[in-house]
Amino acid sequence: MKFKFFRPKPSPAAAASTGGRVVYAIGDIHGHLDLLDELLDVIARDFATLGRHDRPVLVFVGDYVDRGPASRGVIERLIALTAASAQQGVFEVRALMGNHEQTMLSFLDNPEAGAAWVEFGGADTMTSYGVARPIGRVDQDAWRNIQASFQTQVPASHLAFLQALELSATYGDYFFVHAGVRPGVPLDRQTPEDLMWIRNDFLSQPHRLPCVVVHGHTPDEEPFIGPDRINIDTGAYATGVLTAVRLIEGSPVVLQARKSRRA
Repeated sequence: MKFKFFRPKPSPAAAASTGGRVVYAIGDIHGHLDLLDELLDVIARDFATLGRHDRPVLVFVGDYVDRGPASRGVIERLIALTAASAQQGVFEVRALMGNHEQTMLSFLDNPEAGAAWVEFGGADTMTSYGVARPIGRVDQDAWRNIQASFQTQVPASHLAFLQALELSATYGDYFFVHAGVRPGVPLDRQTPEDLMWIRNDFLSQPHRLPCVVVHGHTPDEEPFIGPDRINIDTGAYATGVLTAVRLIEGSPVVLQARKSRRA
């Protein structure tokens, strides 16, 4: 699948500090639990090669749900990872809010958001929670019934996880966010809307901020590593490739999980 979004020219790789931490940023998962589990194994093997004994950080940049078959399973896995992080202290987990999580929460609050969410890939998330996807035109009474059914199927732990998602994370010179930033606007004045949804204004010009922005949201067949931003959304739902980037001192290192080509 060829994505039609803005594709920048190649540029020098980002080289920044993480403040001494080993950070793995994971791109948009979109309901592909198989790829997530494979990528976590790849990350574990990669960290073992570093010969370090400190605590690595896993930063998930959002869009865990929609478009893939296992949104519920992805949320379960992320909840389990977060719990293991707190209980065992082997690694640190930071989970960010994507625009698809925001849209799912909007539907849980307001049935009128259902039609837009289904067009956005939400029907696959409904199915993963055991709720039949709507067929054809659906009136508001039907949407209220679908919402009520969906609310009963989403566990309280899942809702709490989604509501607790962060908008951003910072490690050293790196600023992690789902979509990007408004160029020229200080980080502490960025709006949630831009952090979760911005695209062209961010991609088409340098952001002129004192950080390297690590983001997803805009899929491409290949990750992009530039002087002021790194894009790790390789469209897992379409390409079968889920991407992470390892950040320490020196150049970023790309890690990937790929679906088997076998029939």
